[in-house]
Order: sequence, then C-alpha cells, then structure tokens
Amino acid sequence: MTAIADAGEVPLALRLRRAERMRRMKALALVVPLLLFLLFTFLVPIAGMLWRSVDDWEVAQVLPRTVAALGAWDGRDLPGEDAYAALAADLRQAYAERTVAVAAKRLNYAVNGFRTLLMSTARAIRDVPEPGAARATLAAIDPAWERRETWAAIHGARGPVTDFYLLAALDLRRDADGAVIGAPADQSIYRSVFARTFGIGLGVTALCLLLGFPVAYLLATLPARTSNLLMIFVLLPFWTSLLVRTCAWIVLLQSQGLVNDALRWTGAIDDPLRLIYNRTGVFIAMTHVLLPFMILPLYSVMKAIPPAYMRAAASLGAPPAVAFVRVYLPQTVPGVGAGCLLVFILAIGYYITPALVGGAGDQMISYFIAFYTTETVNWGLASALGAVLLAATLLLAVVYGRLVHGPSTTGGLKT
Repeated sequence: MTAIADAGEVPLALRLRRAERMRRMKALALVVPLLLFLLFTFLVPIAGMLWRSVDDWEVAQVLPRTVAALGAWDGRDLPGEDAYAALAADLRQAYAERTVAVAAKRLNYAVNGFRTLLMSTARAIRDVPEPGAARATLAAIDPAWERRETWAAIHGARGPVTDFYLLAALDLRRDADGAVIGAPADQSIYRSVFARTFGIGLGVTALCLLLGFPVAYLLATLPARTSNLLMIFVLLPFWTSLLVRTCAWIVLLQSQGLVNDALRWTGAIDDPLRLIYNRTGVFIAMTHVLLPFMILPLYSVMKAIPPAYMRAAASLGAPPAVAFVRVYLPQTVPGVGAGCLLVFILAIGYYITPALVGGAGDQMISYFIAFYTTETVNWGLASALGAVLLAATLLLAVVYGRLVHGPSTTGGLKT
C-alpha cells in the first residue's frame, strides 16, 4: 500500500481545518469594522442612556457625611442628632467648594422648593453648631428640617443607583415611607404623553397601510418597465431632507396655502380649514414621510407571490374578491407585519415633524426627551423616558417575532 502522507507531510484533514480557520478569520476581519461601528455608535450610547436613567451620584458626592449618617435610618421618625450634625458639616464644606447647587438640583426634582431650602441653609450656616445643637440650628434656619419628607428625599437620593427617574417617567414616586404611589394630578403628564405617542403612531401606521397596500399591489402587478418608473416616485422622499419635506407641508397646509386655496377655488369650502398646528397636520406630514417604509416591505412580499395562485383559484370557481381574500391576502401578512412594525417604531420616535406642524397638545415623547436634554439638562429623566420608549419598542419587536414565527394560517379554497 502507498502511504497517504510521508512523515514530514501535513495530513490532508489538518490542512483542511487550517484553510477553514483562515477563511473564518478573513470573514471575521471583514465584519469587525462594522461590529466596532455598531458598538461605539449604537450599543455604547444606549448603554449610557440606560445607566443615566438609574445613576444617582450627586447627593452622595456633595453630602457624603449625611448619606453615611442616614444609612441605618428606618424613615419612621426624624433622624438623630448625628444626621443633623453631618448635614451641617457637609453644607459648610459644599458652600465653601461651591458644590451645593449640584445636590440642590437633584433634590429639587424630588421635592419642589428643595433647591431654595438647601441653598439658603448652606448660606446661613456660618459656624459649626455646638455639640447637640445641630438640629435646633437647622430648624431655626428653616422649619422644613423638622419634616420627615425632607430627610426622606435625601435618603432616597443617596445612590449609587435609584428608581426615581424611571418611576417619574411613569408618573409614579415614593412617599416618605418608601411605598410607590402615583404622582399628584398636576404633575402626572407622562402617561398621557405616552398614550398620545402610541395613539399617533397607530394612526399613522393605519394610514400608511391603507394608502400603501394598493400602491404596493399595483407596483407588484404592473410590468417591470412601468413599476420601476413608479418606484422612483415612491423613493423620491428618501432623496429629500426631512426638514424640507416638513416645511413644504407647512406651506401647503396653512390657511393661505395651496390646499385651502384649491378647495376654495373649487367651491368645496367657504372659509379656510385649519390643517396645520393640530393633529391633522401631524398625521398628514408623518404619513407622507413614512409611507415608503410601508410600501417597500409590502412590495417585496407581493412580488414573490406567484400569479399562478390567483389563476388557480379562479379556475376553481372563486370570484376575484374571494380569491384575493382567501389566497392572496394571507400571503402578504409577513409584509404587512414588517411594514406596520417599521412604521410604528419610526413614528413613535418622531420629533421634528410634530414640533413643526403640531400644536401644544400634539407633541410626542421625543419632544420631552429633547426638552430635558437641552433645556433643563435633566439627563436622568430624559434617559428614563428614552428607556421606557426603548422597552416598548423591544416589546413590540418580540411580539412581532412571536407572531411571525408562530403557527401560520395558510390561505386556500375548500374544494
């Protein structure tokens, strides 16, 4: 017999494994830049946002002695003299280092007016209180230091993590006993804003499906030459800036705009309709922007449906409407689901369009995220609102995945 491999020759199986390993390493080297790009531009910012929604460092950094003294406080009664003395020492040091405002800003989120209380107390404490007189000294400066709710706010903000911002994003808070309760009626706005956001998202999704389904069906059934020409018009919004498209709708929908002028010229109306700075303008502008995201998934699915199915249904005696509902429509469900999910996720995160064409009661949650990020610099609440929106988006994606990969219903005709 002839030897398969000499003593100094590498076996064929080993060479194959090395070649396969090299092929995988080359493929990985091609993917690594994309993975790094996604890591630093997508995953890291999202992780930072999620961390900011629970991060709570301000009070512990400015009032370390007070936080340590409140570590064993049960919250049932006022803290002991040692906590008052620690607060007095922390405030004197923070006032000298000009860091009182950092803790005051954080505590003012929990109790309205806490910033004034902390700043005025820090200015009033000139000397170290006598031993055993810290409580009386602070109470003389402001009676609020004799209230349990004041100390409960400091105790709740001791960090290093907190659920304060996440609860606030859902119109909830903790009382002096630590129990989760609803926020006062005059401060409960975020649930209604989230409901408005999801309501607008559902409305825009329904309009896009209603308008996009016939267009996608037409594109899928027309000859390639004609459908390619019409596809250019579908893709045209992608080549125009979102801000330009929104401003164009302002010109079209205003009282003296082209739409109202055309309606008055035809005699359909006598007075101009209010089509902008309300929910109507938001629906029109957002539907126009997001319509291609509905048409393209539908078109890709419809294009793959063999025309022979409809001809077979007709040959079996099914009327066109029955054949469409029983044979064609069930096969478009993946495209409908993908288009609706894509449009809805994009819609609930919109900011520019509702801000420009909507009224005060039409602003979505993204408006408040931007407000707390740029105006009040409340990164904790802005991140918490973003985290709730992200959780809702992921939940929708999971539900869609379950529906798509679950038991499917196959359309057909009974013979």
